[in-house]
Amino acid sequence: VQLQASGGGLAQAGGSLRLSCAASGRTFRTIRMGWFRQAPGKEREFVAAIKDFSTYYADSVKGRFTISRDNAKNTVYLQMNNLKPEDTAIYYCAASLTAITSSLRTENMYPYWGQGTQVTVSS
Repeated sequence: VQLQASGGGLAQAGGSLRLSCAASGRTFRTIRMGWFRQAPGKEREFVAAIKDFSTYYADSVKGRFTISRDNAKNTVYLQMNNLKPEDTAIYYCAASLTAITSSLRTENMYPYWGQGTQVTVSS
């Protein structure tokens, strides 16, 4: 599975950005997709995941971020609203062919990773 993330950039606090991650190489509808992020000086953390059309979120983004997928376009999206400065990080999309629901928040369950896209939120 090859992943290509895009859509990062600069936003003001309270603003919005949408990240995209295009996948190739396998039947997309069967792939579990996740978004993770890594802020400077911090470990990479789970943001959101989607398995079939069930979605899962970190508490820090619940109600502000929405993960979705378009199987016809082999693409997963992360709509980020009401952005906060603490959302500043490099965002990575990841894919797994086998992760079960209870493991979707665990980055080690994702063998395929995109290159990362920078999101910067100014106050």
